[in-house]
Amino acid sequence: MGLIEKIDDIGKPAWIALLVLSFILFWPVGVALLVYLKWSGRMFCSKRYGHWNMPDGREAREEFRSWRRRHRWGRHGGSGNVAFDEYREETLRKLEEDQREFQDYLDKLRAAKDRAEFDQFMNDRRGRPPAPPAPTSDASPA
Repeated sequence: MGLIEKIDDIGKPAWIALLVLSFILFWPVGVALLVYLKWSGRMFCSKRYGHWNMPDGREAREEFRSWRRRHRWGRHGGSGNVAFDEYREETLRKLEEDQREFQDYLDKLRAAKDRAEFDQFMNDRRGRPPAPPAPTSDASPA
């Protein structure tokens, strides 16, 4: 029976202890061991048949999706009142729409201002007399 099988018999605590010890003694070995443990499926979730499985057989991705649905990730929790939550969601949606419209309006104003400044520049440039040609001297200084 090899070393890996002996550590597997002890379980994940042995792998964790070995990983911590390897980082303490010589960190490149710790990194290599961490990569090996992740790749072999001995730690975290194991990859079998294209699915990430939890130790009890559930798929980790589906478990994460259900957790995210329960916790409404990135949003405040519900108040417990369905009517109020719907009102709040509708109001937030309207505010986001108003913000987009206002941003579009500001972009149009900036574009109009830029166009006016450019037109003014071109008019000023056309109205200027042509610049005299730069003098060229063929004589070299003595």
